[in-house]
Amino acid sequence: MNETHDPKIKSWVASANAPDCDFPLQNLPFGVFRRKNDEGGGIGVAIGDQVFDVGAWVRDQGKSSAEFKLLTEKRLNRFLAAGPQIWSAARMALFNLLREDSPQREQVARYLDATANVEMEMPIDIGDYTDFYASVFHATNVGSMFRPDNPLLPNYKWVPIGYHGRASSVVASGAAVKRPSGQRKPPTADMPTFGPCAQLDYELEVGAVIGPGNALGETVPLRDAEKHIFGLCLLNDWSARDIQAWEYQPLGPFLAKNFVTTISPWLVTLEALEPYRRSAYKRPEGDPQPLPYLSDENDQQRGAFDVSLDAYLSTRKMRDEKIAPISLSHGSLRDMYWTFGQMLAHHASNGCNLQPGDLIGSGTVSGQSKHSRGCLLELSWRGTEPISLPSGETRKFLEDGDEVIFRGYAEREGQARIGFGECRGIVVG
Repeated sequence: MNETHDPKIKSWVASANAPDCDFPLQNLPFGVFRRKNDEGGGIGVAIGDQVFDVGAWVRDQGKSSAEFKLLTEKRLNRFLAAGPQIWSAARMALFNLLREDSPQREQVARYLDATANVEMEMPIDIGDYTDFYASVFHATNVGSMFRPDNPLLPNYKWVPIGYHGRASSVVASGAAVKRPSGQRKPPTADMPTFGPCAQLDYELEVGAVIGPGNALGETVPLRDAEKHIFGLCLLNDWSARDIQAWEYQPLGPFLAKNFVTTISPWLVTLEALEPYRRSAYKRPEGDPQPLPYLSDENDQQRGAFDVSLDAYLSTRKMRDEKIAPISLSHGSLRDMYWTFGQMLAHHASNGCNLQPGDLIGSGTVSGQSKHSRGCLLELSWRGTEPISLPSGETRKFLEDGDEVIFRGYAEREGQARIGFGECRGIVVG
């Protein structure tokens, strides 16, 4: 905790001081943008309803310090590789430029663009993407549908389960989601068929973006894991459930998962999230304690983040009738069975080399209540309990024209509320 977390300090950017603003002075997430009039763009920081063109400001001011020099790149990877000291120094410098008593207000104001006038791009070049399965509630719900007598496999509470996704198909919020095709075999069919997915789903997740990484053959102790995490974003791991049900045995997800993954464009730093840390999920009595390499007192005391997550749905008919998106679920990242630190430490425990800009997904964030289930597979209970919409429609799974919207935020009494912006995608045929 430092001065950048002080909720009493306001910004000279008026919109950043609104109580429900996602991007107050205490947030300052990093992203990459381009202007809609094609007059350049680059690395920026969100402040209120504006984007501060950090890269252009640094170039014009002739700044040569390490924390600023790396922000003139086209992507954030080299900045991520520089590590926590550089990240924190840059954040403090930006905080001082944008605070209400900044002596450089007039110079900086020339480098602001309204968010309505820019388009967000991928903030990082992703070399690798790994998705975990860290919600015990999600794992238990899904397991009960397919294995009623044995919903949770015996390894789940011992090891963070994950699979390697496809980095090339990770896209920024707003990109269209094309319905995939694949093999499907209903239980009653004699043989599989090939065709468009009939059970398209979303998964409400949070992504962690890797900073410095580790060399091939080296491990990352849990006590050091968060030094390798730059920040978090929202993540939608779109899933083809009918394809997944047929292909996932014996080696797990493949074509049902790798056709597209959407992330929100702003990366919220771990430093900005410092006030919203919580103790890790308290394991019920009788659950095994993590093995020594996955156990660290500091991670147990403050390794979770109290981030609220909301999923909304807007159908084509709802938009035509000007009906607001309907809330599908509300959950919290603090309900995850494994922390991001544990996921990263496990990922590198065999010497796998993580690299700057790699992406780790939390897996679907679900809680105990029905309204906290983070995907349609759970909410409609594999299609047996259709969801009623205000337009008179129902949904078991996603149909063409459906738009899924994720929002996330962290709030705590005595602290500024900070948000993640939105993660959006519309299904096309």
